[in-house]
Amino acid sequence: MVASFFGRQTNSPKAEDVLPAADRFDRIVQVELMRADRSESQFCLAVFDTVACREQVPPADFRFAEYILNRLRATDHAGCLGGGRIGVVLWNTDEDGARKFVNQVLEDCPIRPLPAVELFTHPSGEPVDLDRVRNKRGTKDSDDSDSDGAMPVRPLEELLLNPMPRWKRTLDVVGAAVGIVALSPLLFATALLIKLTSPGPIFFLQKRDGWGGKPFSILKFRTMYRDAEQRKAALRAQSEQDGPAFKMANDPRITPIGRFLRKSCIDELPQLWNVLKGDMTLVGPRPLDSREAAECEVWQRRRRWITPGLTCIWQVHGKSKVPFKEWMRMDIRYIRARSLWNDAALIIRTAFAVILHRGSH
Repeated sequence: MVASFFGRQTNSPKAEDVLPAADRFDRIVQVELMRADRSESQFCLAVFDTVACREQVPPADFRFAEYILNRLRATDHAGCLGGGRIGVVLWNTDEDGARKFVNQVLEDCPIRPLPAVELFTHPSGEPVDLDRVRNKRGTKDSDDSDSDGAMPVRPLEELLLNPMPRWKRTLDVVGAAVGIVALSPLLFATALLIKLTSPGPIFFLQKRDGWGGKPFSILKFRTMYRDAEQRKAALRAQSEQDGPAFKMANDPRITPIGRFLRKSCIDELPQLWNVLKGDMTLVGPRPLDSREAAECEVWQRRRRWITPGLTCIWQVHGKSKVPFKEWMRMDIRYIRARSLWNDAALIIRTAFAVILHRGSH
């Protein structure tokens, strides 16, 4: 007998009675992700949606959970995903093997109608389709078959992408709007100084990787001479940041006023407009140059699961003093611990880091 809210009791069994609950299964999937990345192996995740099944006593998800347990190999894992969905991790299984598993499961499935199925794989060479992700979250039904009639296998990233929480988007809109209005005198003065001290545009636009890898144009005050991008390749060997990112303390491409703007982080303030548009958030992993992001290892691309931000853990821990892989680990750690209180703490710590000019070039 299972306890429910307000101390009431119910005899109705649930899938969670025989399978790991959603939060525990999420941790299992995360462990499998790390294991696959370290061993350069592949695994698939089959998601069975029983919500449309008409089984009532016992519920369809419970009957399917009992059934699926007897179909697993010793290396596989099954668990609840919430909303009547049950996931099955198929370790060291390619796309054809995953389709074969699903067909065998549905052949003898004890519930009717048969559950809807989606297949995901990691790693995947297929790019994330953000429109498909948004449509999936808006409706349960879709035509989920390839042109040859086979069940498609999507990148696992499509399932794990984290949408922006409502509280966070509200904080972004209010914070960015207030920031733009309050800092408008400083923004206008900075724009005038840039125009008067060096030829070229006031703003610098660059393609960066956003949520799910979608590129967007980041907006910054220009701190370099106009030919900076052309000179970057020649300076690559002098980068103080390991990995694909480029960081250099005495970068000769920086203008005199640009050095001050970088040290004070004033050059980043136009990104409040990116936040207001929704391309960025106040707190989140810093977006990488799209060319640098393409050089990241598979596990490092998990930072794209959430919207990039103005500041994150890396900004308050020394920036270029931190090895690139540790920077990526910091971003991934933030994803797991994202909350209103953590965001507030990071904003406060970032303010102190800016005042102390810690790690800024």
